[in-house]
Amino acid sequence: MREVLVIGATGTTGSRVTAGLAEMGVPARPATRTPREPGQVRFDWADRDTHGPALKGVGAVYLIAPIGVADPVPLVEPFLHEAAESGVRRMVLLSSSAVTDETPGLGVLPRLVRTVGPEWTVLRPSWFMNNFTGDHPVARGVRAGEIVTATGSGRVGFVDAEDIAAVAVRALTDQRPHNTEHLITGPEALSYAEAAAIIGEVTGRPVVHRAVEAPELVKRLSPLPPEFAAILAALDVAIAAGAEDRVTDTVARVTGRPARDFRTFVTKEL
Repeated sequence: MREVLVIGATGTTGSRVTAGLAEMGVPARPATRTPREPGQVRFDWADRDTHGPALKGVGAVYLIAPIGVADPVPLVEPFLHEAAESGVRRMVLLSSSAVTDETPGLGVLPRLVRTVGPEWTVLRPSWFMNNFTGDHPVARGVRAGEIVTATGSGRVGFVDAEDIAAVAVRALTDQRPHNTEHLITGPEALSYAEAAAIIGEVTGRPVVHRAVEAPELVKRLSPLPPEFAAILAALDVAIAAGAEDRVTDTVARVTGRPARDFRTFVTKEL
């Protein structure tokens, strides 16, 4: 099998996809803006000179759009055509359950992948359980004892990045192309207040959820570009309206094993 180019290979899902491919004996080419490990290649969305070398000899691509860019199409579309021209047959795009074809900018990418890629899969995961760890604003809230969102009492089918990566690996390596969109969730939908309560029960550290209005959330996200912060706040408002209150069996159906539940994730990761 030709190599699989993994864009964002040091990130939350990319690192797990790279590890999953290695476990299967599939050659992976980890791509990152700052390669530091053997086998990693330099890839920068803003530097098209890095695209061709990264694609040489590649048969499939795990695609993550540039982070923090409200309209990634001008960067991603030329890359997709270059990939197809270089012989890439299979493209697996990490999108989001919150993104539809009508979403400006990000919503165009699934359509591009479906059009350009001879074999394709669009992953639409719900919100990551992993946001409760690391340097994510939600994780910082957990450590401070207060998670602040504009989600109100809306519920989310939080999903572990390990499960997302497992679905991605199957989409990249299965003999038959999936040629579909996978809506990926965990096994239960929880509000942030319910998630905070579980964290408190498991860790013994009190954590509460404080609901705010979208404008206040945008201010709290001020280190981010204003346009991108506004997009994130709008996603919270959609959650408050019930947009993410759903669960699917995608992980079990595609990988053959159940998705991890939130309490198990917290017990292991926090």
